[in-house]
Amino acid sequence: MKKSFLALLVIVLLFVGFILVKTLTFTSSQLKVDVIEKITIPEAAIGHLQQALRLKTISFENESEFDSTGFEAFNRLLQENYPLIDSLLEHKVFSQYSHLYKWQGSDATLKPIVLMGHIDVVPIASPDKWTVDPFAGEIKDGKIWGRGTIDDKFSVIGILEATEMLLTDGFEPKRTVYLSFGHDEEIGGDKGAVLIAEYLTRQGVEAEFVLDEGYAITQKLIPGIQPDAALIGIAEKGSTTIEFTVDMEGGHSSQPAKETAIDVLSNAMAKLKANPLEPTLSEPMQGFMDQLGPEMGFVNKMAFANRNLFKGMIISTYENASGAGNALVRTTTSPTIFEAGIKENVIPTYARSVVNFRIIPRQTADDVMTHVKTVIDDGRVKPKFYGFNTNPSKVSPIDSHGYKSINKTIKQVFDNALTAPNLVIAATDSRHFGSVSSNIYRFVPYHINEDNINTFHGVDEHIPVEDYKDAIRFYHQLIKSSLD
Repeated sequence: MKKSFLALLVIVLLFVGFILVKTLTFTSSQLKVDVIEKITIPEAAIGHLQQALRLKTISFENESEFDSTGFEAFNRLLQENYPLIDSLLEHKVFSQYSHLYKWQGSDATLKPIVLMGHIDVVPIASPDKWTVDPFAGEIKDGKIWGRGTIDDKFSVIGILEATEMLLTDGFEPKRTVYLSFGHDEEIGGDKGAVLIAEYLTRQGVEAEFVLDEGYAITQKLIPGIQPDAALIGIAEKGSTTIEFTVDMEGGHSSQPAKETAIDVLSNAMAKLKANPLEPTLSEPMQGFMDQLGPEMGFVNKMAFANRNLFKGMIISTYENASGAGNALVRTTTSPTIFEAGIKENVIPTYARSVVNFRIIPRQTADDVMTHVKTVIDDGRVKPKFYGFNTNPSKVSPIDSHGYKSINKTIKQVFDNALTAPNLVIAATDSRHFGSVSSNIYRFVPYHINEDNINTFHGVDEHIPVEDYKDAIRFYHQLIKSSLD
C-alpha cells in the first residue's frame, strides 16, 4: 500500500513538473523592433476621407435598388484627389466601378504585392438611431463618423493617401505594387474582386503577398492581455447556407394534426442548434496561442503551453465566452430566416427556413450538409444548398516575407503593440485571390475596443482621426519596407 502511494506520488510530481517546465519555457517570441518617427499627414487627407464617406456607394442585396450615382462620384474622386496615381500608375476598371492600379517596380525578378480594400458599404438599417448623419463624414470629438469609416473606405483612402505621398516624394519601388479596390464586396464581390483576381491570374501574376481587411488592433478585448494586440488574419472561415423545407398536409386550425409543417421544421431547427459541429483548435488559433500565450498570466500561459492536456478547458472557455469566442473554435449554426403560414386560422402546408453556417478550416460545405442530415434524421425535412457558398480559405504561413513585413510594420508604427495570427470569422474579398498568392493576410491598422466593436454594419460607425492618420503611416511604411 505504501509503495503504491509513493509510486502514485512520484507520478503526480513528474506530471506537475512536466507542466511547470513547459509553462516556464513558454517564452515570448514577439518581434523586437524600434518604433519609427511619425510622418506628417497632410490635412487634405482628412478631407479626402470625409468626401469619400459622403458618397452613398451602397451595395443592396436586391440589384434593382442599385444606385450608380455614388459610385460614379467615387470614380471622379479618384481622379481629382489622387492626380499622381491617376497619371503615373496603370489603371484598369472592372464592371465600371472596381479599380486595379499597377505601380510598376524596377526589378522584374521580385514578386509584386497586392493591397486591397472595398469601396461599397452596407445600407443603413436604422438611420434614426444614429447620433450623426451616416453620410455626412462629420468630425466630432476627435473622431470621423459615418458609414465606411471602419468598413472599408478607411483602408481604401488610407492606401491611396500613402501611395500619393510616396509618389510626391519621388519614391520608386523595386517590387511592383497592385492596388485593388472592389465595389461589391458586401454582396460577394462577383463583379469586382472576382474579375480582378481572374485578370491577374490570366496575366500570370504571382504575388508575394496580398493584404486585405480583416482583424485590427484590439484593446482590452482579449482576456489576459492588457497591451494592445494586433491580430493578423491568416485564414478566413467559409460560409455556406442551407435551405430547409417541409411540405405536408395543412387544414383548419380548429382540428390540427399531431404534427404540422411548422412543428416538424421547428423541431429540426432546435436539433441543429442543440447539436453543433464539433469544436476544434484550428491552425490560426494555434498560432494565436503561441504568440500571445507567453504574454498572459500564469494560468492562461500554463493552459496554452500545455494545450494538448487542457484542450477541453480551452475550447470550453471560448465556447462560453461570447459569440465571437465560440466562432473561433467551431463551425457556427445561425438560423436567419423562418417562414410559414398565411392566415391565423389556416394550418400551413409549407414551412421554410434558411440557416447560415460559418465553416472552420479543415471542414467543408459538404461536411456541413452531411452533419445536418444526420442530426435532423427526418425525411420530411428537405435540405439543399442556397445562395452564396464558399469553403474556408487556405491557411497562410507566418514565416513568409509578407507576414514578416506586416508584423514588422505594425511594430514600427504602433508602439508596444503585441501581434499574433488569428482566424477571421467573416468573409473578405481576399478569398477570391487564392490563385494570385498563397500568402494572403487580413489586417486593418486601427484600434478596436468596446467603444466601436459593435458599429461594424451597425449604428454610429466611427474612428478616431489619429487612427486614420496612423493607418496612412502604416501603409506608407509597409509599401517601403515590403519592397526590399
